[in-house]
Formats: sequence, structure tokens, C-alpha cells
Amino acid sequence: MNRRNTPTKEAVLNLLLSSKKALSQDAIEKQLDIDINRATIYRVLNRFCEDGLVHKIVAEDGKQYFAICKKCENPETVQYHFHFRCLSCDTIECLQIPVSYSVPKGYEVRNANCVLTGTCNTCL
Repeated sequence: MNRRNTPTKEAVLNLLLSSKKALSQDAIEKQLDIDINRATIYRVLNRFCEDGLVHKIVAEDGKQYFAICKKCENPETVQYHFHFRCLSCDTIECLQIPVSYSVPKGYEVRNANCVLTGTCNTCL
């Protein structure tokens, strides 16, 4: 669906494109140079998710993070890779390893939200 481009959408998208890690709404709000309210940021982020530009990562504490996975060439696989959340520096990053899992017979997986937690290689 073609959506109207706005300065807010452009600012949020540019921030996500330049980030090497997933960002929470709070982090996005703090880093933006324009005056924008929290609800508008969430609305923009959710539209980006709907349009397949961004994927949402829900951490084990329920906090939502948003990322553009620059290494994912196939949009179909964006939702099926693992993420890693470092408990020391609180960063979330996409892990570029194959995901392998199984479900009981009679189940069909349509989406997976996988977040591993621990200490990243920078903090070790």
C-alpha cells in the first residue's frame, strides 16, 4: 500500500537505517531531532511493520524493539530469525544463523519471536 511520506516517517526510517541494533520506542524518541509524541512514533513503527520495512522484536520483559535487518535479503525470512539481547549493555541484535525447531504433528507455524538473552561478545 502506498502511504504518504511525512517528515516524521522519514526521520524514524533514517534513524532505523543508520542503527546497528534494534531500538525501542523510547530510544527512538530520545534520538529524534524533531518534536513528536509517543503515539505517533508507535503508529509509524507499526505501519512500517505492516508494510514489511521493519520487524518487531518483543523481549522477554515485554518491551518492544524495532529493527531493519540489513543482512536479511529475503523479506519472507525476516520474521524467522533469532535475536540476542545482552543483559549487560541492553542491546538487541539480529543473529544470522539458521533457526531450527520442531513442533508436534498437526501444528503449523506462521510466525516466530525468538529472543536469546545473555552476554554479547563485546561485553564478554
